Amino acid sequence: MGFFFCLKIKKMNYWLIKSEPHKYSWEQFEKDGKTFWDGVRNYAARNNMRDMKLGDQCLFYHSNEGKEIVGIAEVERESYPDPTINDETWVAVDVKPIQKLSKTITLSEIKEHPVLKSMEMVRLNRLSVSKVTKKEFDLIKKLGS
Repeated sequence: MGFFFCLKIKKMNYWLIKSEPHKYSWEQFEKDGKTFWDGVRNYAARNNMRDMKLGDQCLFYHSNEGKEIVGIAEVERESYPDPTINDETWVAVDVKPIQKLSKTITLSEIKEHPVLKSMEMVRLNRLSVSKVTKKEFDLIKKLGS
């Protein structure tokens, strides 16, 4: 008689989170050591946040100023009611900085790259939280090292 072990292998998901650097920069994020990601008021972005799982990796993107991916973060706490508003419709997640990219990846580079130009952040540019494929994530990590 044999024993069978069933291991549930967690599928890692990847995301891109946007922040205007004058409001909350990568440098401030690193200084803080972690933060809650709040203030999202778009249903598609909110749904992405609801899908974020502990340990998922996030590309940290400076929007409006810089327009570049500057670092990698990790989901430290899954979605919970956004503490900045009294409305259970909206959620927040906790994230922590993992690694600053040695070389930032600009929006122009993303739009010109054959693999990256179809990223959700390009196609749905108004989303503050968007999905990233493993292939896209791995490529950006390689380009940024």
